[in-house]
Amino acid sequence: MNEANVRALVRQPSPRLAEGLVTHLDRRPVDVRLAERQWHGYLDAVQAAGWGIVEVPAAADHPDGVFVEDTVVMFGDTAVITRPGADQRAGETAGTRAALQELGYRVLSMPAGTLDGGDVLKVGERVYVGRGGRTDAAGLAGFRSLVEPLGHTVIGVPTSKVLHLKSAVTALPDGSIVGYPPLVDDPSFFPHFRPMPEEAGSHVVDLGDGQLLIAASAPRSGAVLAELGYRPVAVDISEFEKLEGCVTCLSVRLRSTPGTAIRG
Repeated sequence: MNEANVRALVRQPSPRLAEGLVTHLDRRPVDVRLAERQWHGYLDAVQAAGWGIVEVPAAADHPDGVFVEDTVVMFGDTAVITRPGADQRAGETAGTRAALQELGYRVLSMPAGTLDGGDVLKVGERVYVGRGGRTDAAGLAGFRSLVEPLGHTVIGVPTSKVLHLKSAVTALPDGSIVGYPPLVDDPSFFPHFRPMPEEAGSHVVDLGDGQLLIAASAPRSGAVLAELGYRPVAVDISEFEKLEGCVTCLSVRLRSTPGTAIRG
């Protein structure tokens, strides 16, 4: 995989990060300064893999804004701007839209319903969409109407045990699915499902060249991936995990390069 033109779309943490929403976890204190250092460590890791960084304008009044994945789903040079399932997050999409339009991406808008980007898992031409707390039936239907003309098949997946589908499962570069079985509604739904020993081991980002970004809180899962021939790149995101965040939530991979607004 040639990652030379890959960039990560990110947004810096809000000073109000500690007020972020929690659904399936008990609220715990969040150290915002530590979170900022961890966020910069995350950026360092993706830049070390050769990625550029594109920052969405800061959104100080949106505690969950750092979880930029929920605001857009990318298909090559097309961006589908989402309709977040939590009313408090509706204002986060404007900055993402503006950043992508400035870069020259084609931007589509969801016609109805609600859908968070964290509920969307792309595996080749298949697009799995979690149908749960943040994504409703109308959002799933609207998303399908935009995505299937692009040549993808959209498959709805019941998601009841975690916040988002990608809180439960993600995909390895070979297309197999990794997940923590207690949090997956039906592991048999996915072909080539590989159980992971830790919840955080369910979340990987393909950095290219066999490198997989993974949370430092999943060392046993990292060992499993290493046995499969991958190179785990561990990052500490403990403060974001307190808010049901994971390594996928903090960035959106941009392929195609219609613009040049890159930092790093």
